[in-house]
Amino acid sequence: MDIDAKIELLGNSARFDICATSACMGAKTEGRKRAPYNLPSWIYPGVRPDGRRILLMKVLMSNACRNDCAYCVNRCGGKGKTTSFTADELAKTFLDLNRRGLAEGLFLSSAVEGDHTMSRMLDAVEILRNRARFNGYIHLKVLPGASYGHVERAVQLATRVSVNLEAPTPSHLQKFAPDKDFTEDLVSRMRWIRECMDKGHTTCRGHTTQFVVGATGESDSEIVNRVCDLYREVHIERAYYSAFHPIAGTPMEHFPAAPLMREHRLYQVDFLLRRYHWPREDLIYQPDGNLSLKEDPKYIWACHHPEIFPIEVNLAELHELLRIPGIGPISARRIVSHRRLGRLQTLSDLRHFGVVAKRAAPFVLLNGKAQGGPVGQISLWS
Repeated sequence: MDIDAKIELLGNSARFDICATSACMGAKTEGRKRAPYNLPSWIYPGVRPDGRRILLMKVLMSNACRNDCAYCVNRCGGKGKTTSFTADELAKTFLDLNRRGLAEGLFLSSAVEGDHTMSRMLDAVEILRNRARFNGYIHLKVLPGASYGHVERAVQLATRVSVNLEAPTPSHLQKFAPDKDFTEDLVSRMRWIRECMDKGHTTCRGHTTQFVVGATGESDSEIVNRVCDLYREVHIERAYYSAFHPIAGTPMEHFPAAPLMREHRLYQVDFLLRRYHWPREDLIYQPDGNLSLKEDPKYIWACHHPEIFPIEVNLAELHELLRIPGIGPISARRIVSHRRLGRLQTLSDLRHFGVVAKRAAPFVLLNGKAQGGPVGQISLWS
């Protein structure tokens, strides 16, 4: 198979490995379809650790897999064509795209063809770093069961590394990935990544993970609790969420797709955990353990705490402002800074600082004056 055919096949096979939020990818969360970028399947709009968007060559080293994951198009026993890059082919292909301005960075993952697959991935990255002197962004996937030496080398070479946990518990993972050991193959590698990063002498800026949402009956609370544990125990940089969508020709092709809004709600919760420093105990779930699809989690919390609202914007501390729907970290800091110069008088003043005033109105006072109706509880059912 020639190089053009390989990149088309292996790039298309990599599209299910997520490295950006649904908003970054142009997702339409109201329905079940994402609005695609006008890019080849193997060029992906990712996000660097510093928040800058970047066009990545997103590709698999190989799509021949020994694992039998029931939802995956690359599963063992699948009927699609299989192929692999050599380390030199992968490095040369990326450098050509980079010189032509088509790819600023590389996102390299792989199906697990054998124990040698991770070695080939690392060899390709080493060629880019040491022979070609490429110092740009590289995201490298650490494969299940990778050796400690491979993990250490990945941390030394890549800008960001990741392990796809896929499910929140061992029992849920076994339902669609019976060949993977949740603790030994995945969580242990995340601990190794943290250990290797703590040694220093690395350009790696963080590690991440990804969950497949809605494939095995797991609840949002199970996913969120696992993510909270990962933030605390192995200090992942962030988690990504991919709403399950059935693929023809796989054992799960007739399973129902998960709503993209569920994925979106998990990203909202993740933002609250990382940027607002919310404790997990403040999240409110439906009786089935899932987040409401009707309203965002911050709004639901506010509606269930009428004793706290409305809050006087001109007197509130920063952490109090951050509890108000429609006020985010940037707008809250702008408000606190402006109050040294004068008091805020109207909802138009709030809009000036980036507040979603219509959202915030029922929860705020401005100079003692209510700006909306009374705050009451709302139904959690979507």
